[in-house]
Amino acid sequence: MASRITIVDYGVGNLQSLKKAFAHLGFDAIISEDAEEIRVSDAVILPGVGSFEAGMRGLKLRNLTEAVQHVAVHNRPMLGICLGAQLMLEQGHEFGVFDGLGIIEGEVVRFDADAVKEKIPEVGWNEVYPGTETSWEGSILVPGEKPRMYFTHSYIFKPSRKENILGLSSYGGTEFCSVIRKGNIYGCQFHPEKSGEAGLQLIRNFTQLI
Repeated sequence: MASRITIVDYGVGNLQSLKKAFAHLGFDAIISEDAEEIRVSDAVILPGVGSFEAGMRGLKLRNLTEAVQHVAVHNRPMLGICLGAQLMLEQGHEFGVFDGLGIIEGEVVRFDADAVKEKIPEVGWNEVYPGTETSWEGSILVPGEKPRMYFTHSYIFKPSRKENILGLSSYGGTEFCSVIRKGNIYGCQFHPEKSGEAGLQLIRNFTQLI
């Protein structure tokens, strides 16, 4: 039986580009805003662009928060991308303070404009390298490599626990967490579907968790 991979549709993000990326690798991912369909999925993709508040509002309006949390509680493979990854944390500080999904302990904050010596937002290609207390062995990232991925963001993850920091990047002299992990749950600040072969490799590795 084919694996059921669901891309969560909560009103934000370019979902078709993600669906095409999975199709390129031979997987028929479905796009859905149906809570039960998400709950029974073998793997879930939580995409998204826009503000933290708008993202959480979109999930709540469609009654999807519990379904996404259900997948996480059962440690089924989940991949959050950009805003979708940010929503996995406990709080977001964008146009106010808003509660997230609470899947991974921590918060989402804006780049410090006084510390970052480049224009905010970061838009373009950047290197991803391992966190200081984590290994890429057995993860969706390839040990020994430092892939270049495509970023477009002004806000960054601040996980409470160092073991949840899987990947780091640096922008304008400021190091930040660019990949978070908790078991089979991953979040990427970059867009793998826009990151060429390196991004496809990450998606391919994710499908091997199923």
